[in-house]
Amino acid sequence: MLTETLMAKPPFSLEGYKASDAEQGRPYDEGETNKAWENFLTFGDLRRENAPVRSVIEDSWQRSVKSGVDARGKGSHLLASPDDLYELRLKNDDLLGSSAETFRRIAEVLGDAATMVVITDGNGVVLEVGGDRRTIDAGHDIRLEAGAAWGEAVTGTNGIGTALVTGKPVHVHAAEHFSEGIKAWTCVGSPIRSPIDGSIIGIVDFSGPQAIFHRHNVALAVVAAHHIELALSEKIRIERMRLLEASISRMPGMNSADGVVILDRFGRVVHHNDMASVRWHRIAQSQDLSIGRQLLPNDKGFLAKDLAKGLPEELREQRIEPLVVDGVVKGAMLVLAAKPRASLARSQMSPAARTALVSAREAIVGCSDALLQTIEKIERAALGRTAILLEGETGVGKELFARLVHAASQNTGKEPFIAFNCGAVSKELLGGELFGHAPGAYTGATREGRPGRFEFANGGVLSLDEIGEMPMELQPYLLRVLEERAVYRLGDSKARPVDVRLVASTNRNLKQEVAEGRFRKDLYFRIGVVKFTIPPLRERLGDVEILIDHFNRQFAETYSTQPLHFEAATMELLRRYSWPGNVRELRNLVENLVLMTITGIVAPRDLPEDFVEMASVQPSSVSVQAGHSSTGSEGDEIARFDEVERRTIERAVANAGGNIAAAAEKLGLSRATLYRKLHQYRSRT
Repeated sequence: MLTETLMAKPPFSLEGYKASDAEQGRPYDEGETNKAWENFLTFGDLRRENAPVRSVIEDSWQRSVKSGVDARGKGSHLLASPDDLYELRLKNDDLLGSSAETFRRIAEVLGDAATMVVITDGNGVVLEVGGDRRTIDAGHDIRLEAGAAWGEAVTGTNGIGTALVTGKPVHVHAAEHFSEGIKAWTCVGSPIRSPIDGSIIGIVDFSGPQAIFHRHNVALAVVAAHHIELALSEKIRIERMRLLEASISRMPGMNSADGVVILDRFGRVVHHNDMASVRWHRIAQSQDLSIGRQLLPNDKGFLAKDLAKGLPEELREQRIEPLVVDGVVKGAMLVLAAKPRASLARSQMSPAARTALVSAREAIVGCSDALLQTIEKIERAALGRTAILLEGETGVGKELFARLVHAASQNTGKEPFIAFNCGAVSKELLGGELFGHAPGAYTGATREGRPGRFEFANGGVLSLDEIGEMPMELQPYLLRVLEERAVYRLGDSKARPVDVRLVASTNRNLKQEVAEGRFRKDLYFRIGVVKFTIPPLRERLGDVEILIDHFNRQFAETYSTQPLHFEAATMELLRRYSWPGNVRELRNLVENLVLMTITGIVAPRDLPEDFVEMASVQPSSVSVQAGHSSTGSEGDEIARFDEVERRTIERAVANAGGNIAAAAEKLGLSRATLYRKLHQYRSRT
């Protein structure tokens, strides 16, 4: 019956499986096998050329002795703690998910057949047990239970450990076990291999009293392992397809001669184009670019936040972007550029300076075309020495771009970076803070005098935020410093030469400020020789999801909690919102949700009421960029919201395979409400 049940699935292969001695006709004799085992323990060998012990068993006994396994032991002596077992199961989520159906069917068919089925990880640690309840209970006596280690170096010869070492299906019958305490058991183990690289990622094992042994049990274990591998292959195929779909949106900004490598959430190569192989051999000549090779470290199936830092040293200057699927980072795209970026052409940069540049890039989270083009242009401008003006709305992260200018313009990695907010101090103190002052130059000045921020930034970058807040009477001082490349402390006529790169930033329209007489025209033209507008979040298509994932994981780590899961309907609202406070507003929202969400799942009802109201009446950024006005009539706004809601519902139902209950749970709706909305939208078509 078990054979028929398993054979109902697609065909399988027994490649690599060789019939054992017992299956070739040599009878198993328990008494003779026990004598051979005693001789082996006493003399270190079998003492008889025709001893009734298979070579696979004798070799395993030899390894067990070398590993120091206790021959009088009673099973596993290593048991993972509940927390460690939870981590192991999380790490092997793909294996457990892919084996669930096969495991369930086997356990169901075994019924009360005095047999238990076991799934282990690639080290032989038991992850799941099922089958006959009495046999499972008996397994506790030898620690054949979830969390127990059954590698050969721990428990000696057994179906799990020996299959791991040999890489082949194997059965171990009663007296063939090395440890005396498990000789009443028979076990059959078969390796489960990764469809990506062929490595062993687990073992499926049938265990029970020695009376359960049948010759076809090994074949059944092989069938079960192959069915699990088929399920894994299908899961990986779907994930690979979705990663490729996610990468397509990133292609327009690339050169046709660029090499592209797609990595999954475990940091493994799942696809690369032909140009990637060519570029790879020039960059990393020591190793081949092969499917399944791990390029990035991962933690429990999550890629690190700083992708570039995880790459091998020779690849860290290449472009790498996260790939988002359903609002979660599920992989990455590594671009091996045909031409190096302008900022990387500086061969005089020290290793410390290059590391600082990588860190500055990683601090700017996102991979939209608007963002990447801005980063590229700023890095190119950083090669010069002229002042740079950064304009942008509140919360877009202008200081991060100022730090990027600093990092991209360094040679040694030790050049100073001084940041100062012109709106953070009073008019009276601002001049002294920027330019320094002579002893007793004004009321409140120190007796000794002191240097200002320009002198502290000598040889590096001075970032002046809110430059539009600078009083008119101080603007000539700033212009003089920039023109003469020397600073005069307040109350002192001595010129002090300074070599400072100025990066000014503002959320005001300085051109308008000049027109209205609140900012000097000559200073505006001096600081705005090179000017950039940092794109607001609503124009950075695709970056909302990436930033949510980034801050979600960051705050989960800060507050020692698990990352939140965002429902599809919630993500749709977050994408639609215009984010007037930009990245800062999004960061604050995610931190609030991490602290306040109890269930760990963020539904639309968990968002602040005013947020939901604003998101519900705002057109999506896609509509705005497609040419739709953001100031349409109330009817147009409702129609647009209905369209977004309809797409969200249809996507959720499709992702749930048509299962209305599962889709409703995903959307945070009742089934009745979902049915009503489906009928409502379908009746309009």
